[in-house]
Amino acid sequence: MSVEPAAARVIRCPGCGGPSVYSTANAYRPFCSARCKNNDFGAWASEGYKVAAEPDPDDPEAPARAPDDPLQH
Repeated sequence: MSVEPAAARVIRCPGCGGPSVYSTANAYRPFCSARCKNNDFGAWASEGYKVAAEPDPDDPEAPARAPDDPLQH
């Protein structure tokens, strides 16, 4: 009894939106190419991706909020 490998899954590349083969044969997965992978890494390394967060009130170096800040409770 021989087991055939499952067909490679094609997903959307998070970098360019094009098709990307999601398998161990694609060294850049989930990206479609080295270019998309490097662009994503560059954005990450230059802090292009950020998550909004409340500043720590005990941090003396935290910037002060503006009085009309919508995040102010």
